[in-house]
Amino acid sequence: MFSHMMVGSNDIARSRKFYDALFGAVGGKPAIEDDKGRLIYLHNDGIFIVTTPIDGEPATHANGATIGFSMTDPAQADAWHQAGAENGGTPIEDPPGMREGGFGRLYLAYLRDPDGNKLCALHRPPKE
Repeated sequence: MFSHMMVGSNDIARSRKFYDALFGAVGGKPAIEDDKGRLIYLHNDGIFIVTTPIDGEPATHANGATIGFSMTDPAQADAWHQAGAENGGTPIEDPPGMREGGFGRLYLAYLRDPDGNKLCALHRPPKE
């Protein structure tokens, strides 16, 4: 359904440190920087881009928006969460763990990136 995700940043160097660590914790490679200074992450057939806003205004996060990243297991979600927290991210909501809800059992871990964007690591365990 999605071709890519893009978030704005007010400090690309700070974002590179955070996202390089975040994706590195789950086997991703460091960012590719394009000629416009955007950080491009390619991992598991997904494209995630970090950029300063084109309109020159400050980057802000979307209230109510969450960007979710698929994880292979709870350990990978925990490594993602820890790497993010140690590199400028802010843990939010409940600690990483299994939740029951309308989508069944999910292992979830939430962070805000250094610019306030809400991120989620999600592992969907096999049905019992």
